Amino acid sequence: MIRKLLKSVREYKTTSILTPIFISGEVAMDVVIPLIIANLIDYGIKAGDMGYVLRSGGILVLMALFSLFCGAMSARFGAYSAAGFAKNIRKDMYYNVQNFSFENIDKFSTSSIVTRLTTDVTNLQNAYGMVLRIAVRAPLMLIFSIIMAFSISASLAMVFTVSVPILFVGLFFLTKKAHPIFLRVFGTYDVLNGVVQENLHGIRVVKSFVREDHEIEKFGGVSQQIYNDYVKAEKLLALNNPLMQFCSFGCMLVISWLGAEIIVGSGATELTTGSLQSLFTYTMQILNNLMMLSMVFVMITMSKASAQRCIELLDEVPTIKDNDHPVMNVENGDIDYDHVNFKYSKDSDNYCLTDINLHIKSGQTVGILGGTGSSKSTLVQVIPRLYDITSGSLKVGGVDVRDYDVETLRNSVAMVLQKNELFSGTIKENLRWGNEHATDEELVDACRLAQADGFINEFPEGYDTYIEQGGTNLSGGQKQRICIARALLKKPKILILDDSTSAVDTATDALIRKAFKDYIPETTKIIISQRVSSVEDSDLILIMDKGQIVDRGTHEELLKTSEIYKEVYDSQMKGGEE
Repeated sequence: MIRKLLKSVREYKTTSILTPIFISGEVAMDVVIPLIIANLIDYGIKAGDMGYVLRSGGILVLMALFSLFCGAMSARFGAYSAAGFAKNIRKDMYYNVQNFSFENIDKFSTSSIVTRLTTDVTNLQNAYGMVLRIAVRAPLMLIFSIIMAFSISASLAMVFTVSVPILFVGLFFLTKKAHPIFLRVFGTYDVLNGVVQENLHGIRVVKSFVREDHEIEKFGGVSQQIYNDYVKAEKLLALNNPLMQFCSFGCMLVISWLGAEIIVGSGATELTTGSLQSLFTYTMQILNNLMMLSMVFVMITMSKASAQRCIELLDEVPTIKDNDHPVMNVENGDIDYDHVNFKYSKDSDNYCLTDINLHIKSGQTVGILGGTGSSKSTLVQVIPRLYDITSGSLKVGGVDVRDYDVETLRNSVAMVLQKNELFSGTIKENLRWGNEHATDEELVDACRLAQADGFINEFPEGYDTYIEQGGTNLSGGQKQRICIARALLKKPKILILDDSTSAVDTATDALIRKAFKDYIPETTKIIISQRVSSVEDSDLILIMDKGQIVDRGTHEELLKTSEIYKEVYDSQMKGGEE
């Protein structure tokens, strides 16, 4: 896991190496300074040698300045490295998500991906910065301070051999108990983000149904769960401080008592006042750095859960990828389904598409009708490989879709999905998602075909009108028409409209279909709709039920042969009356 994460250090390797180097310089000064002070007390102040005092004082000033310089540089390089590491790992995760198929995305909720890219990466950044500095400084200070303490008085330094194991055992127990709690907390964060995201996205529905209290209660429940888990974890980790204080003050008391006895008993020959003073300093350094190590353990405990979640996102392998020699050109809009079966999960027993056999000629217009859950959207989502079929064969332009370069295939298939998505930016910027190099004239032509040019020109800013995130400042019909224009700019060989004129009046719907027939006759057009009027002039109409094509034919043929189609037609066109 660590090796996987360290791959994201990359260009920050140099600064990551320089950080512990400067830390080592700071540690060296901090270890030597107490020894200089001890000599200053014993040979300068007690002996009344002002020359020695001044020389030692000058040396102490230079060492302090050098320690300050090393500390400042290590802090600078450490912060730079940690921020860079976080930037790279966030970028690596985001890039991997961009390659995910719908099947991969279905494994992770949107809120979970957001939490991993934000909270979890921030935890890793803090942990990495702490490891570079404190996890290097604390062990070095600990080792050298213990060596110096033993060099001064081995008998007094033996006190540490008792306190250090107590601390390590206590820290190990606390971190082992706290880790699973933090893992659960970050999972609950995913739920919390999902609740917030869902509430904000559907705020109009919440207010129209006066469900604010329900949403507040739902948010409060998840928030309380996070609070309870965090309190439980922090209570465990809070035991670290009294354990640390117990060992610190215990060592100080024992060293003070035994040290005073040695000085008095030996007449300051075995242990001097300066040596005892420096021993106190080393004692505090040892215990303070043990405290720092405990902080590192706490941060690593928290970040371990985050690291596991980030690795899950990094290790997720896209289920849809190119083969070794992909086809780079789509000849035409022919579509052939040959005994196609599909299910969303390999472990599922239920198929969403069952034994689909269908041939669509390039340039044909195909309408699809069916009830909710009849797999109409699934039937078309396998064409651009948003999902891969489970078995059978699906060909576009005479070539199996799995043999195409994915980008080439998707550039030849334009989809206007059931849920219209517009992004914050101008209308022009949103339209150029279809073709980033499209001229202003091409934008206008596409909007005219989609019957969007009229309302766009009514805006004061025209095509430079700013669209809020999600297109909240546009009506449903306006969003649908802009999305259709965006799809047309791709100049696709296959155009799929997945119930994407549901918010458009029938007259405008008819004008859009007429524009398709007149201006893009060679493009294969697949129209999914709940309205018979949207598909009745199609070359072929499919009736779907429970993942199967139960009827097919033209409008006239289906009126004679399909009870389902006739029933829908009568209910919509004649109000259910003869």
